[in-house]
Amino acid sequence: MGALADRIIPPDSQTPGGRDAGCVVFIDRQLAGPYGSREGLYVSGPFHPGSKQQGPQSPQTPSELYRTALAALERYCRGENVQGSLGKGFAELTAEHQDAVLSGLESSKVQLEGVDGKAFFEQLLKDVQQGFFADPIYGGNRDMCAWKMIGFPGARYDYTDWVGRHNQPYPYPPVSIAGRSDWNPT
Repeated sequence: MGALADRIIPPDSQTPGGRDAGCVVFIDRQLAGPYGSREGLYVSGPFHPGSKQQGPQSPQTPSELYRTALAALERYCRGENVQGSLGKGFAELTAEHQDAVLSGLESSKVQLEGVDGKAFFEQLLKDVQQGFFADPIYGGNRDMCAWKMIGFPGARYDYTDWVGRHNQPYPYPPVSIAGRSDWNPT
């Protein structure tokens, strides 16, 4: 899962990638909670393929989708499907091969056994992005790295005096719902 997160949000010299930013922790926590079991949503059939605007039309919960898709992705990669990588899992592939697999999932050229690869890719992409930009209290955006990257002030009490100041960097560090790690109230 970490290799997937790092291909979606690759690390660079200034910002950690998806793995080190905590996106995998964020997704694991979400899948273990109400989101992972679609708690509170209507989930009775019939399940017919619908339009994208109709939302997910599957009997699988997000947890089941991830479990099934990750196993199918490993089988796909370890098989003869990825040229020159027989017996290698996704994490062991070169970055070029990993990108080719992800592009194939996105375009539906890569077919996974027992799961809609394109639907999985779209879910994964959304969840990694959410983990990267979420409040760190939820497990992602470690050390508020994404907020620092874009200059987002976070959950500050008030920054209305800065709302109208365009093209000026916000001078204060971001604050999580839980506060700042370097903040000392005494």
